[in-house]
Amino acid sequence: MSLEEARAADAALTEIDWSLPPAGARMFRFDAPSGALAAWEIGDPDGDRVVLVPGATGSKEDFKLLAEILASDGYFVQSYDIAGQYESADAGPAGPDAWTYDLFVDDMTAFLEAGAPANLLGFSFAGIVAQMVALARPELVRSLTLLATPPLAGQVFRRVRIVGWLTRLPFFTSRIGGGVLLWNVRTNFSKVTPERLAFANARLALTRRESVDGIIGLMMRTPDLRVRLRDRALPVLVAAGTKDLWRARTYRRHAKRMGAENAILATGHSPCETTPHELAFHMRSLFARVPDAAAEPAR
Repeated sequence: MSLEEARAADAALTEIDWSLPPAGARMFRFDAPSGALAAWEIGDPDGDRVVLVPGATGSKEDFKLLAEILASDGYFVQSYDIAGQYESADAGPAGPDAWTYDLFVDDMTAFLEAGAPANLLGFSFAGIVAQMVALARPELVRSLTLLATPPLAGQVFRRVRIVGWLTRLPFFTSRIGGGVLLWNVRTNFSKVTPERLAFANARLALTRRESVDGIIGLMMRTPDLRVRLRDRALPVLVAAGTKDLWRARTYRRHAKRMGAENAILATGHSPCETTPHELAFHMRSLFARVPDAAAEPAR
């Protein structure tokens, strides 16, 4: 499929039931260090492995369309809800201060260790974690896609469109940040479709608030891993929408600094939902850059 064909396919998308897994998916629970994580997989188990990881207030269902596209291309696609979120709500610690990067890194590492080296995608917060895993355990990661992952280090919300300056004030805490994120979902500030909004609100009923606050706190302390990733020479794609929380030029500078490919799609914060065919096009281009040696089983 060409880029033009991918964009045409995205333009023809119709409403779906987001609460359902991808067609033909196999559901399972993965015993991670933080607890049991809800997961599914789709496609030929003998195909190249792709692992898609959602972020805060998200879930594996965010990748429903993208997973079906990649599976139809012969890839073996897996995804899981991160600790504290949706159907993995029981996993993880108690209290917002107990959520650490190590917790999410350990979970992601364990999931990757359970199969062949993977083309790894981290969505938003999960992209920060994915960078850490790729650097700590390079033998597990064939390529890295950072989807709408904060293109900054430190307190990443300081450069968010329009309201970024408010996050620099002393009163802005992880609790307030978590509340803003939940308000954005519940009020449909991002203007998603009614079907998508219904599912997003339904899964919030299961997601633990303390996990959301904890993740926001971690994002306020995002490590700068760009130079290390550039030196690692791992195939990396930085993908985001033109209407994302951070501006396209910030993403472009971010990608350039880490020596990554960059794709800016005509959509919002969730290209996996709204432009999955175009996102898959760019991901396949990235996969084509993976050296043959990376396909060998991890030792």
